[in-house]
Amino acid sequence: MTGLDVTLLRPVWLLALFALAGFGWWVLRRRGGLGDWQRAVDPALLRAMAALGRVDSQSSRAPLWALLTTLAVILLALSGPAIERRETLSYRNLDGVLFVVDASASVTEDARWPQMLTMGRFGLAALGTRPGGLIVYGGDAYVATDMTGDHLQLGQTLSLLSAETVPDGGSRPERALALAAQLLADAEVIAGDVVLFTDGDGLGPASLRAAGEIAAQGARLSLVSLLEPRPGFATHAAAGQGAVFTLEQTDAFSDWVQEDARTRLEAQDYPLLFWKDMGRYLLALALIPLLLLFRKGAA
Repeated sequence: MTGLDVTLLRPVWLLALFALAGFGWWVLRRRGGLGDWQRAVDPALLRAMAALGRVDSQSSRAPLWALLTTLAVILLALSGPAIERRETLSYRNLDGVLFVVDASASVTEDARWPQMLTMGRFGLAALGTRPGGLIVYGGDAYVATDMTGDHLQLGQTLSLLSAETVPDGGSRPERALALAAQLLADAEVIAGDVVLFTDGDGLGPASLRAAGEIAAQGARLSLVSLLEPRPGFATHAAAGQGAVFTLEQTDAFSDWVQEDARTRLEAQDYPLLFWKDMGRYLLALALIPLLLLFRKGAA
């Protein structure tokens, strides 16, 4: 036992072997093989050519067998025989971005709400390899999407946010920021970003303390303002070591997320299942019987 684990990535190609076997049986049972000149040439002309030594009477079928073998090996290669590799390391990015969106009525009913969602999509597009997450809040805070590398799913969830997303009335950003700090800790993110999308309602001493806690974890708190930034925006950004953006600063916001992104990688504590396709090597072996088709006959 060698412990070699082999599987087929594309086993449907093996069905073509039945068609190849039928074709080979049909050709081999014919008297002259592929070159059945006795049926195609006038008998008198064939006898005359044989008398001149222009006809090979051996009727070798080696080229036919070489062709069928080559085709069989090619089909086996296309089926994707693969060897399992369990020692392959996988990595994850230790830097993440959490988008915290105010989904209270004062924000979702504003005419600039679609523009705020667009701002969020700009941020998602700038994530690169960094995982992202989404928290929504009103009178309470909820995790809409946990930290994930699936940015497509994250963007779809962001696009579906509406006034009905959060059932609790009011605006409690301090609860959302506390939940963000907990989510970063659970995901073992050591240098993340928290981006708060808000109109400023509910910002106060409690949310300011939460901003300081986020900064203490090595993350940054930035704010995206629905309207003109209030004085509390700069205070929270300073406490969270982040920045303040308006809805018109899409490029600056994207640059902040992308250019300041840090890429600390760590080996995963679980093995990555990896299959190495060996089909390319079988294609090289198929060249060996194919060479018989080009052998030079006797002069």
